[in-house]
Amino acid sequence: MSEPPKTPSRQDSGDAARAREAAAILRRINEETSPQIGAGTGRLLSNTWGHLSAVDADQDDPIEVLGTRIGRILGFVAFLVLSVSLVLYLMRS
Repeated sequence: MSEPPKTPSRQDSGDAARAREAAAILRRINEETSPQIGAGTGRLLSNTWGHLSAVDADQDDPIEVLGTRIGRILGFVAFLVLSVSLVLYLMRS
């Protein structure tokens, strides 16, 4: 005959365990099959984007956020300009 139905608490805990196991398997598959762009490169890019977009500034003060973003982006642009000018100077020598 048929099996007696599971009690709701057992079924819920079994479903939760299967969901955790499935999530762990999917996470491992993602780690194994995702393109390897270098050790920590993704984290580096994420941290850089967070820094330039001023996620560490006080989000309750929109002027501070805007000023922080402008200052950091201008600093980054200045770095790029100076780097390019240095490379061009060294190439002429």
